[in-house]
Amino acid sequence: MVDNHELERKAMELFKCGDAARASELQDEFLREILASGEDLCSCPSGCKFHGRCIECVMIHRGHGDHLPHCLQSFSPPS
Repeated sequence: MVDNHELERKAMELFKCGDAARASELQDEFLREILASGEDLCSCPSGCKFHGRCIECVMIHRGHGDHLPHCLQSFSPPS
């Protein structure tokens, strides 16, 4: 499971403590583990052609002034 993953949480702690090199190593390990799982990681319930292609999806939403797709809005800090 990707959310609140122990490796990524530890990486963020290390970044905050100034150990960017070790934090980056942990992030790489986290990504390898998650991507190797083959799990559909896209949080969007929509079946659009950009499902799972977050970079393109975000660019499209920004392009028309809707700065985050709905599936990512819950991750945004409250305004």
